[in-house]
Amino acid sequence: MDEKNKKRKSLRLKNYDYLQQGLYFITICIHQKLCLLGRVNNDEMFPNAAGLMLESCWYDMSKRFVSVRLDEFVLMPNHFHGIIELTEKDVSLGEVVGAFKSITTNKYIRGVKENNWRPFVNKFWQRNYYEHVIRNEYSYQQISEYIKYNPAKWCDDQYYRTN
Repeated sequence: MDEKNKKRKSLRLKNYDYLQQGLYFITICIHQKLCLLGRVNNDEMFPNAAGLMLESCWYDMSKRFVSVRLDEFVLMPNHFHGIIELTEKDVSLGEVVGAFKSITTNKYIRGVKENNWRPFVNKFWQRNYYEHVIRNEYSYQQISEYIKYNPAKWCDDQYYRTN
């Protein structure tokens, strides 16, 4: 079997209904982990214009999907963490994340053309995204703390890059 025809391993829970109401922790990475969204300095994230655009698009997701409530999030130089709550069974987590990735990609392309933002190679976001179903209050508190203090741990982060 050649590389193109290999079946990719799914990151989703088998037989889990992602239309289900609840809280979800997501991580979305920039393709090739390029640092296109800003920089961390003295344990604080300083978004550039592209990062500010991304934050604005995040806030707009709850306007686009009325059954989505947005919780904690953090923008990092080359990835994004957030908590999404689905309050009705009318939109899936994948639809919300897909819309976010599509909207931000199109706006980033416009920023490259109109504002000389750093271009990306082939695509803006990595294929897919990481998610974790938040099942209880303890898990929610742990993830919220992780998000809140993520910039302070940038040098130890698995996505750390200096570019």
